[in-house]
Amino acid sequence: MPRKPGEMEAEYFAREEFKKKKKLEEEKHRQLREEEKRKLRETHFMKCPKCGMELIEIDYKNIKIDKCSECEGIWLDAGELETVSKLEKGGLDKLFGVFRK
Repeated sequence: MPRKPGEMEAEYFAREEFKKKKKLEEEKHRQLREEEKRKLRETHFMKCPKCGMELIEIDYKNIKIDKCSECEGIWLDAGELETVSKLEKGGLDKLFGVFRK
């Protein structure tokens, strides 16, 4: 049975209204995710992954090494381990010497 023009219009406008509301909800969810990321960054930035205390950043030969102020764990960011692995034995010994008490 063919549809009446009024039914097709109502369906069209309902579909358009749904698309509009869905787009608004998606934007709201995106903003919530960004806000959650920002809060997590503020909460965890420069905190030790092991004990949660502050990290102290040391720049050694253009390698930024993070050392925990409490448990003394040493943390490297992405790509830094590869850079450290390329140091010669003497350079590596000097690097570890920075952290000795």
